[in-house]
Amino acid sequence: MFSYENDFSKHAPENVVPKIHHIWNSIPSQLAKENKKFVYGLAREGARAREYEDALLWLKDSGLIRKTGRVSGGRIPLKAYEDLKAFKIYYLDVGLLRVSCEIEPDIILDEQAVFKEFMGSLTEQFVLQELRTAQIAPGIYYWSKNARSEVDFIFQYHNNIIPVEAKAGLSVHAQSLRVFCKKYEPKLAIRTSLRSYRTDGGLINLPLYMLWNCKTVLDEEALSQGIR
Repeated sequence: MFSYENDFSKHAPENVVPKIHHIWNSIPSQLAKENKKFVYGLAREGARAREYEDALLWLKDSGLIRKTGRVSGGRIPLKAYEDLKAFKIYYLDVGLLRVSCEIEPDIILDEQAVFKEFMGSLTEQFVLQELRTAQIAPGIYYWSKNARSEVDFIFQYHNNIIPVEAKAGLSVHAQSLRVFCKKYEPKLAIRTSLRSYRTDGGLINLPLYMLWNCKTVLDEEALSQGIR
């Protein structure tokens, strides 16, 4: 973690380096919020978007953070529904998030751990990492209707809208996903968890360990339903 931070001053413009540090170090607190939308004020008190846009862009272009924009609609093209003022940021991978939060690896396996509620953030980070690594889509977004309904990730795949609900454990309760599916009627949807693989109509219950193979899973399910 310190190696990344030490390299900021070697590669970034001198006037941008402090702001890069502010954003980089704020990511754990950004993801700890119930609403994980990026808030500039958590990077530095009184910070404004126009002051930090260059630092945010540098981190994104350097490949050190992953950014998901909010979309207000669930239809093609998703890009047309993007709200440029609302987005979330994540680290490059889940290991960086773990280290930045000073979480020991063994505690993640402890179901009684006091940080259990933070598992949702670690899971979202992992799911996004796997989707990006699989190159599932050029753009990955999130959808929210109000404070109570939010789908973690959403993307286009072969002219289909795919919503993804990221669950950390065995619970598959996904009210927001149901709200989205009722409103936009996607032909396929993914719900990740630690449960075994199964399908229910167009809903794919995908174990977290199978996310690396999500392209094949989507292709096979689409073929079986005749929607490609």
